[in-house]
Amino acid sequence: MSDVTPAGPVGGGTWAGPAAGGTGVGPAGGVTPAGPVAGVAPAGPVGSVIGARPTLVVVGATGAVGTVMLDLLSTRADVWGEIRLAASERSAGKTLRVRGDDVAVSALSAEVFEGADVAMFDVPDEVSAVWAPKAVRHGVVAVDNSGAFRMDPDVPLVVPEINPEQVTNRPRGIIANANCTTLSLIVAAGALHREFGLLEMVVASYQAASGAGQAGVDTLYAQLSKVGGTRSLGQRAGDLRGVVGDFGPFPAPLVLNVVPWAGSLKGDGWSSEELKIRNESRKILGLPDLKVSATCVRVPVVTTHSAAVHAVFATNVSREEAQRVLASAPGVVLADDPDNGEFPTPADVVGTDPTWVGRVRCSPDNPRALDFFVCGDNLRKGAALNTAQIAELVAAELTGRCSAL
Repeated sequence: MSDVTPAGPVGGGTWAGPAAGGTGVGPAGGVTPAGPVAGVAPAGPVGSVIGARPTLVVVGATGAVGTVMLDLLSTRADVWGEIRLAASERSAGKTLRVRGDDVAVSALSAEVFEGADVAMFDVPDEVSAVWAPKAVRHGVVAVDNSGAFRMDPDVPLVVPEINPEQVTNRPRGIIANANCTTLSLIVAAGALHREFGLLEMVVASYQAASGAGQAGVDTLYAQLSKVGGTRSLGQRAGDLRGVVGDFGPFPAPLVLNVVPWAGSLKGDGWSSEELKIRNESRKILGLPDLKVSATCVRVPVVTTHSAAVHAVFATNVSREEAQRVLASAPGVVLADDPDNGEFPTPADVVGTDPTWVGRVRCSPDNPRALDFFVCGDNLRKGAALNTAQIAELVAAELTGRCSAL
């Protein structure tokens, strides 16, 4: 979901229950939405939906990521039978459109999981921590987009283009989705790792305002309205602070600025976002000793995260070899023609599904090192799409099909 825990569902309100217990021609030319990723051979038919379409529950359907999720459910291959929508008590009774039908939103309760098979959670950590295990107790496989279970050793952290086989390795009945910043780069990094053996990554992220939730988006637009047309701003130290007033969820003005901070403070000056890139990349790639150092920067972009990556591999790598691997990698679009000004930017990538990669070049000082730039929509592949892809793998397993989703 977003790279910080949202304050709650869109529209306010409190969550029900107790507090405990493709391919493309380049960003400017459009893109075919992210297509199939390799499926996983099921361990065997599971549950009561063999031969039938499983029932899905979308928890957090009214939030920003939930809204994208409903669009994906309406436009991707339809593998679901009944789709139920759940959200906070305040959102209960609303009607949302999914697969061309109007579906009423129910208040989150144990009853919404009865007879269901899979639940996708797009809610804050504390909500998932309570309700994902409750769903499992009702026989449901929980696919969680929060940070509540990502580093739990009994919960797989799945990116279908990289480790789809892990969907069956779920002793707690829960599968975790990675943080949006990690997802912005890991599909490309994983493809290169399979070919060359990744040893080290140094990452500088450029994270959009929507990563801080709706408050981040609202703050950026409010600040834009305050500085618009004022050509004298940004020329004296501190002048923006006096004009924009409210910083919202950011520690400094975001408009006409970049802010070298995202997340919460952890030990030794690191932010939570920076440690997520390190820890999640290690788990997803199965490389517990991978060297990762990240600096996370917030930029005045509404949606789509970017990252500059310096990667060191076990073998020598040429630019042409790296471009070949990236061009053929599932879920990646290579847009790398600097002679003609072609490379990914957030403004061209927003609203698309793949990870876009450009500026691929070899390090002049290390024949085993590569530098590249990636962009990915943090609400789609960075949240809703990856969750949907995981759930589709589970659906294939539950229906006894070995398919490419």
